[in-house]
Amino acid sequence: MNALICPGIARILAAAAPTLICALFAPAAFAFCGFYVGKADANLFNEASQVVMVRDGDRTTITMRNDYKGELTEFAMVVPVPEVLPEESIKVVDNVLFERIDAYSAPRLAEYYDANPCHVRSARKNGLAGRLPQSLAMDAVREKSEEDRGITVEAEYTIGEYDVVILSAKESNGLEIWLRENGYRIPDGAAQALAPYIRQDLKFFVAKVNLAEQAKTGSAYLRPMQFSFRTEKFMLPIRLGMLNARGPQDLVLWMLTRTGRVEATNYRTVRLPANMDIPTYVKGDFRTFYKALFDEQAKREEHRVIFTEYVWNMSWCDPCAANPLTPAELRGLGADWVSSGGRRAPRAQPVMLTRLHVRYTAETFPEDLMFQETKDRANYQARYVLRHPAKVAPDACPAAGRYLDQVAERQEREAKVLATLTGWDVNDIRERAGFAVRERPWWEEWWVGLAP
Repeated sequence: MNALICPGIARILAAAAPTLICALFAPAAFAFCGFYVGKADANLFNEASQVVMVRDGDRTTITMRNDYKGELTEFAMVVPVPEVLPEESIKVVDNVLFERIDAYSAPRLAEYYDANPCHVRSARKNGLAGRLPQSLAMDAVREKSEEDRGITVEAEYTIGEYDVVILSAKESNGLEIWLRENGYRIPDGAAQALAPYIRQDLKFFVAKVNLAEQAKTGSAYLRPMQFSFRTEKFMLPIRLGMLNARGPQDLVLWMLTRTGRVEATNYRTVRLPANMDIPTYVKGDFRTFYKALFDEQAKREEHRVIFTEYVWNMSWCDPCAANPLTPAELRGLGADWVSSGGRRAPRAQPVMLTRLHVRYTAETFPEDLMFQETKDRANYQARYVLRHPAKVAPDACPAAGRYLDQVAERQEREAKVLATLTGWDVNDIRERAGFAVRERPWWEEWWVGLAP
């Protein structure tokens, strides 16, 4: 059985199962006019953990999407938690909640069309679980009891299709032995990674699939797990999952709070470059563009920052990229301060949504993620703009020639912006966009020293 120790992308598991997922533009201030024509959802990034985290005072609710592709008998996870969780604080939820919050907040491609310069005086913007074979256990230490090793089983539950055990431990070696004996295939060095959590007197939430209960669901996919607890620390443990990570890992994190934007306190939190015009051909494959953009920005920051992809006051949207989450959906994620719904319940809800995206390695993120809720309520989204030029002949009207010159200059800027964002070759971009660099007179090249 593969042990997933998280949240975040925290993975203590066999390398054979790397796909476990757990935890785990006009300026934005202006009204948006135009059309959303593409999005880059969280599933775009391979092996990306997906976590929704709700924080209200000292109460934290974490929902983890376990996008595990493999034999269900191979799935398990271990999550450090601050207290023994009562059964009523643990539940399974529908995958649709992740799909909804992802669609609502995903990076977007917006589309505008230029007005025909011959039809209007101004060309401004349009208004438009089982176990492994026992032979894999550590036979040499099997005789020692759980109590002798400092392991206490604090609680056991069956929650939906999961068997859940809450453990406490006095020493990391004892916990590692318990995990191995109970079928959790963990890499060497687990005890060292577990030790800091034991020193903090944290408990361990251990879950695996109950095959009989899973069969009743009629689904081959695991539903997300959710649990709530109280703690003064606003944090997400990610260190455990770095033991056998093969290169940089991704975490997409949605934060729901009452007051304002969420940021990390122990790592830089920066906005992705956004609200930029890019060539219109990107509409055909926005997902490829956005993946290249994120790869390039993460590389430039040497995988040492947390990127903000979306911040929005959910009391309004202009327009909504997808239908807003309903009161019932928000409450289902743990935001239980919102209205419970009903015909008279307001559609707008007093919730701030912050979407964060982290790409990290063991070296660049040596600490667990620590957060704070700020007073900042300014809306922001990773949004990129296509501007389609009007189809007009150069001699169609007095304004046409000047308009087409402006379009050529704009397209050249768009190509350079795209190259800067993604690291792609600007000449390849020009070729794909279907326009050539303006031919300059020989005297301009000689005088200014510009390359052709």
